[in-house]
Amino acid sequence: MQRRQFMTGAAALGAALVLPAAARAQDLPQGPVKIVVGFPAGGGTDVLARLLGQKLGVMWNIPVIVENRAGAAGIIAAEQVARQPNDGNTLLMAHVNSHGIAPGLQPKLAYSVERDFTPIALVGKTPTILIGGATQPAKTLPELVALCKAQPGKIVFGSAGSGSAQHLALEIFKARAGIDVLHVPYKGSAPLMNDLMGGHVQYCFEGMTTATPLVQSGKVIALAQTLQQRSKSQPNVPTVAEQGYPGFEASIWFGMVGPGKMPAAMVQRMNQDIDRVLAMADVQEKLAQVGAEDGGGSVQRFADFMKQEQQKYAQTIRDAKIVAEG
Repeated sequence: MQRRQFMTGAAALGAALVLPAAARAQDLPQGPVKIVVGFPAGGGTDVLARLLGQKLGVMWNIPVIVENRAGAAGIIAAEQVARQPNDGNTLLMAHVNSHGIAPGLQPKLAYSVERDFTPIALVGKTPTILIGGATQPAKTLPELVALCKAQPGKIVFGSAGSGSAQHLALEIFKARAGIDVLHVPYKGSAPLMNDLMGGHVQYCFEGMTTATPLVQSGKVIALAQTLQQRSKSQPNVPTVAEQGYPGFEASIWFGMVGPGKMPAAMVQRMNQDIDRVLAMADVQEKLAQVGAEDGGGSVQRFADFMKQEQQKYAQTIRDAKIVAEG
């Protein structure tokens, strides 16, 4: 009798221990998970996706792989993921281009961010840096604003392309500072940097990854950065906000999303696990290397942030009458 009671009690205890694990397993996708990246391998978006994928694969005990589908500033990858089942097996490392700017820039966009995607977690933000040629006269943001006001429409600003995150940072700043400049769009950052250093372009907003080595070598000067707080990777460069434009932000950001209407329990589990990964010491070190910070937080935080970004960029695009290239 005692042995029977012991066996019954042990079985009940075993079931109690197994149930939470089984319930947690149901919150994960079945089979391998693919994180789609809309940019080539080796770039900042790809580096972050691979870092997260490696950690999540260990945490979930299932393969997590990264697939690069570059093109149209991340839009091609976003279109692909929007069409996938909402089972969590296909995710997207969303980017400010595809989920912040494109909805207001591309009138024939094949997806709706709100309808076709499920926000999961903000992974990080990086600032753009306002830089100028080393021989340019204005060395600070107030000096540059004064120069632009003294010579309206004559100071030349380049960008990595019309409608790019760098271009939109310029347009937001123009509106806040009340200045008029000559904008020259380029086909990417490489030719722009060559012309900036050659004196054909005077100033531009540029991504931190591209700008930092040029600033460190003295080939260009840094006047401001575009997060509201100074980036830990650029502690000596003042923000636009602290130089007379409170609340100014024009970040390049990354976040994990999935197809629309993913199961709420799965989304919550993924959000919590991404938060855990972002807090790891070695991940923090890697994030610092690419200048990404301020990631994590709730699903709602990321959803609200994306909505605010879409509204901000849509307004800027309308006011500046920016038309998509091609």
